[in-house]
Amino acid sequence: MKRFDIIDGMRGYFLVFMLINHLIFAGGYWLVKINHNQLAFVEDAQGFVFLSGLLIGMVYAKKMLKNGYAAGRTAIYSRAFELYRYAMGIVLVVLVAQMLLPGAYTIWFNWLGYTNFDDPLRLAAIATFLYQPTFMDILPQYIVYMLFAPMLVKLVLEDKWHYVIAGSIILWMTAQLGLQQIATTPLNDLVMGADDQGIRASFNLLGWQIVFYSALVLGALTSAGKIDWKKILSPENTFIPKAALVLVLFFLPLRLITAHELMPPHMIGKFASMEIRADFGPVYLLNFASVALLVTWLIVAGPKHKAAWVRRIASAFTWVFSLKYLQLLGRHSLYVYVWHVAIVYFVYYFDGRSPELSQLTKTAIALVSIALLSIPALWRERDRFFGTAEPAPVKVQRPKPAGPQQMTVR
Repeated sequence: MKRFDIIDGMRGYFLVFMLINHLIFAGGYWLVKINHNQLAFVEDAQGFVFLSGLLIGMVYAKKMLKNGYAAGRTAIYSRAFELYRYAMGIVLVVLVAQMLLPGAYTIWFNWLGYTNFDDPLRLAAIATFLYQPTFMDILPQYIVYMLFAPMLVKLVLEDKWHYVIAGSIILWMTAQLGLQQIATTPLNDLVMGADDQGIRASFNLLGWQIVFYSALVLGALTSAGKIDWKKILSPENTFIPKAALVLVLFFLPLRLITAHELMPPHMIGKFASMEIRADFGPVYLLNFASVALLVTWLIVAGPKHKAAWVRRIASAFTWVFSLKYLQLLGRHSLYVYVWHVAIVYFVYYFDGRSPELSQLTKTAIALVSIALLSIPALWRERDRFFGTAEPAPVKVQRPKPAGPQQMTVR
């Protein structure tokens, strides 16, 4: 399957800003404020999860159509197991570093809690994704979603995508109502550790699954040729971008107010109940859907729109997602994501062992970290960038023609 460069560019974009947001310095740093999440309730994790679901739907639906359900299921589970190895691998690397680096246990305590090799209960909780150290939480939810992906892709290919969407909405509502606590409360007590932490996760799986599975449905329908995107995302069909823009503009002042803590106390309680990030509340759902639709329309239909200003905006988005560096990161998003966790932990350790750094130094560290983010991608494409030595040609000696003295007559 031909790789979608724009999607790779988007994934690379989300990885860069994920790194910027995850770098933690004493006193904060200004670069983290230059972010789209300051203008809308849209964050990098949402885009990363959505694009992952989209590609799962597109790639493995095509495999199922070509080789059958069993082949697609095997491929998905093989990928999920690979992700599991990397998710556990980065935990082990950080725990070993915690043992070797002076003061690491204290510095990383807020991120790891009491997590050591001498606590089998905590290790079991990590292995089953009940306890997720800070910034190690996207891969676990991705893996869990992939366990159900084969069956759901199959349903989509059988024209039963309506049931998939309906089930996803029901699960999302379950998260908003907190009904998952029926199961999570006893589990929390079961895995409670010495640091009084049981279940630890940044994302409510039931809430965030709507991002992944809605994308999976779109991806599978696309591979099956059941969506006419040229008709839906056409320059003439401006209802989608207009409706999306109305929602974006509605939430823009609210985001600015909440970002700068300007919302009156008598309003913040009600608003906050609709804006729970961990549950992917209604505010996040509406914002993400509107921004995703608007950006997608601009990239697909914007370049052909009759208005010059629309074409210029579309060109700007296309230019950003066409940057070769971002596409390089996106082509190897799994490995880059795992590597970004290692960078974030090391920078936090360095900051914790140093006097408070200046804004200039923090910015320099962030820029260097962004550059280092490409190491796994460059390594995986080393043959393409650095080439390999051509094997020396093997000389084959041809036998000399037999002379008169060597010829025999029979």
